[in-house]
Amino acid sequence: QVQIVESGGGLVQPGGSLRLSCVVSGSIFSILAMGWYRQAPGKQRELVATITRNSGSINYADSVKGRFTVSRNNAKNTMYLQMNSLKPEDTAVYYCNKVAPWSSWGQGTQVTVSS
Repeated sequence: QVQIVESGGGLVQPGGSLRLSCVVSGSIFSILAMGWYRQAPGKQRELVATITRNSGSINYADSVKGRFTVSRNNAKNTMYLQMNSLKPEDTAVYYCNKVAPWSSWGQGTQVTVSS
């Protein structure tokens, strides 16, 4: 069974930056299109960024476009999300999963943007 571990969250002031990481167990990572998702309190989980297996195609939700950058290192089974110019509305638990997500999710990493 695939295991997903997200890290890098924390408390940051508006305008600040964070870099999230996601490690996926197993050799399957390199052939998958992956995504970063987030879930704010009382809201449904939303997809914020996607990246194809060779990083050839990257897409962002309008709410994060120009501020977030997704990347991956297939040799390390790791995906990253660089988040700049953070806003209070970015506060959420961030998760990674493949684009058509597995039913099993990691524990996520909490991002809180507050002064």
